[in-house]
Amino acid sequence: MRNFLLTALAIALLVSCGDKKSSNDRILFDSSGNVNHISVVVSNELWNGSVGEAIRGVLTTPIYGLPQDEPMFSINQIPTKVFSDFITRNRTILKIELGKESGFKVAENVYAQPQKVIVVSGKTKDDVIGLLKENSEKILEEFKNEELKEQQRRIGKSLYNADIIQERLGLNIKFQTAYRIVKTTATKEDKFFWIKKEFKASSNFSGDLNILLYQVPLSAINRDSTIVSQVIKMRDSIGKKFIQGAIEGSYMATEDAYTPFNSETILDNKPALETRGLWDLKEGAIMAGPFINYAIEDKINNRWVIAEGFVFAPSVEKRDYMFELEAIIKSIKIN
Repeated sequence: MRNFLLTALAIALLVSCGDKKSSNDRILFDSSGNVNHISVVVSNELWNGSVGEAIRGVLTTPIYGLPQDEPMFSINQIPTKVFSDFITRNRTILKIELGKESGFKVAENVYAQPQKVIVVSGKTKDDVIGLLKENSEKILEEFKNEELKEQQRRIGKSLYNADIIQERLGLNIKFQTAYRIVKTTATKEDKFFWIKKEFKASSNFSGDLNILLYQVPLSAINRDSTIVSQVIKMRDSIGKKFIQGAIEGSYMATEDAYTPFNSETILDNKPALETRGLWDLKEGAIMAGPFINYAIEDKINNRWVIAEGFVFAPSVEKRDYMFELEAIIKSIKIN
């Protein structure tokens, strides 16, 4: 009997310890929210004053390379006192805490998953404003990376079988089944893909999202003061060769009146050139839109891999369309 009681007590202790361990493992709800929408948790008083102006100054930074000014993020202010329950499950949150020690903190999966929460605190309004401005690039980078991951997760739900691209260009890229390959070549000189998704842009117009994939020799682009003009010359030659308009002789090229923006970045752990600008149709109908071009330096294969996204979407905002194309291009993995 005594041995039985000791055994029962030992089992009870083990179960108790197991329960205690599991109680510390939080069960998180799935996060929610539209892509590129940030929830800002801050009191109405601060939102309507200088702190709110500073927040908007950071989060609504205009995106370069669009025909009209569009903010990097759409924002929704949530008063601190009502921030609870399902509202805390928003995927991207900027939280302002006044009257606390100055601090800037980035956290993940605080209330839900996946989730990115940035907390900016300060004893005074000036403290908070100073930290917002000081960390503005970090804030934008953290939120954009979170949204890129979310966009890619959504894209991954229904993937197009892109084996043919893998075979001819030696790279993997993930895009939805809503896209289709509308033109491809596989000669010794040209290995080119034009991928398109069509949609209803407005009540009067149809639109389309486009991705171009091709390669050029490593010697085709030199890193010097003329690098932007080199990229533009390259993409214009491809547009003239492969992207013709409905009118005979028309083709896609870079818009002359808008100076493209070029920067260095990393894609698939390789150096890359990012160029943003506007395109239009030469010698044809009035058509235009934004583009984003990535030249990925693939030294192992002695080439640049070129991946470009461009949008035709008249009369509507284009931020989220361009973001989808950017997310697709940034899924590229080169063999």
